[in-house]
Amino acid sequence: MPDLPIHLWYSITSLGGAGLTLPLALAIALWLSVGYSWRLAACWLALLGAAIGVVTVTKLAFLGWGVGVRELDFTGVSGHSMLSTAVYPVAMFLMLLPARPAIRLLGVLAGLAAGIAVGLSRVVLSAHSPSEAVTGCLVGALAALVFVRIAWNAEPGRLSAMPVAVSMMVLAVAMHDVHVPTQRWVTHIALKVSGHDRPFIRAKWKAARDLHPAAAPLSQPLDTFKPSRASQI
Repeated sequence: MPDLPIHLWYSITSLGGAGLTLPLALAIALWLSVGYSWRLAACWLALLGAAIGVVTVTKLAFLGWGVGVRELDFTGVSGHSMLSTAVYPVAMFLMLLPARPAIRLLGVLAGLAAGIAVGLSRVVLSAHSPSEAVTGCLVGALAALVFVRIAWNAEPGRLSAMPVAVSMMVLAVAMHDVHVPTQRWVTHIALKVSGHDRPFIRAKWKAARDLHPAAAPLSQPLDTFKPSRASQI
C-alpha cells in the first residue's frame, strides 16, 4: 500500500461519497439532456441506477440476513468504489467529448484511476475488505464503460467543454465534504424488511461458527448395527 498520511487517505475516500458523486451524476445527466438527448441522459441514469441496485441488494442481504462470503470477507459491494469508478470516467468523457478520441480515452482512464484510488482508500481505512472494494470498482467501471461505448460516437460539437468542466469542478469543490447517511438508510430498510432488531455485524459474522448438526453417516459399521424389532420379525 502507498505510504500516505492518513488525512490524505480520508480526502481520497471522500471523493467516492454519495454527497459528491450523486450530484455529479445528475449534472452529467443534465448536460446530456441539454446538449444531446434525453434518451442518452436516461441511459446514463439507468446504468448508474442498476449499479446502485447491485450495491443496495448486497448490503441489504448482509445487514438483514447475514448473507455474505466468509472466505472472501465479503459483506456487500463497496458503494464508494462503485460510485467513483462509475461517475468520474463518464464526467471526464463528457468534458473531453470535443477532443480527439485518444485524449478522450485518456480522460476515461484517468477517471477509472481515480475510482480505483477511492477503492484502495476504503481498504486502507478498513471501511471495506479487498473483495468488497474490487467488486465495487468492477461494477462501477462496467456501468461507466458501457455508457462510454454507447455515447462514444455522439456529435462532439454540441457541448462546449469549458462550461461542462467548470460546472463539474464547482460541484466537486462545493460538495466535497457533504455527508449523506446512506449506510444508515440501508440499515434501516434491512431491519424493516427482515424483521430483525439488530443488523448483522462483520466481526460477529466472521467469528460465528457453523452451528448446523453434522450430517448422519451414510452407513454404520456392522459391529454397531442393532436390528430393530421390525427387522427381527
